[in-house]
Amino acid sequence: MSQDLSRAVSAPVSRHPHGVRQVALVLGGTAVLAASSYVSIPMQPVPVSLQTFAVLMVGALYGWRLGGLTVLAWLLEAALGMPVLAGGKGGLAPFFGPTAGYLLAFPLAAMLMGWLAVRGWDGAHPLRAFWAMLLCTTLILLVGGAWLGAMIGAAKGWQLGVLPFLVGDVVKSALGAATLALWHSARTRLPRT
Repeated sequence: MSQDLSRAVSAPVSRHPHGVRQVALVLGGTAVLAASSYVSIPMQPVPVSLQTFAVLMVGALYGWRLGGLTVLAWLLEAALGMPVLAGGKGGLAPFFGPTAGYLLAFPLAAMLMGWLAVRGWDGAHPLRAFWAMLLCTTLILLVGGAWLGAMIGAAKGWQLGVLPFLVGDVVKSALGAATLALWHSARTRLPRT
């Protein structure tokens, strides 16, 4: 995404002449995040899903402000009872249960990914994009694992909330970097208007 487009997408809705476009992007982003939640493997106490991948892609493509806002809007939908989280969950219970730390980390990771992407850790530099995504997935795992560890003990938190996700997060980071590289390649081939 070009820096000019990234700035336009990330500008506050109230000051942007295309606020309707931003609202549409947020709604589209929350739909993608909800869909990613349904691609999951049930595990206890934390399921494996595509949520992390989607959160980081939203951050990278939308920028830190709009990406963070989109993830927060998705979490608000969940808190209001919409079945948009892994396993079709919604309501307040997920925000106080074993997955709460991951949910808390999602907007932070999206904002960090968006911030890094605007600074060149993006599809134009796939290796940097991979490291940025891996850093953000690590942030999610650390916050999520710490919350889980506080509930069930540090050793079990590591064993059940971090360790099973390490390989998958490396794969998701590689897939995310490849997706961003393809996105960048496609955007650079489009004629400028």
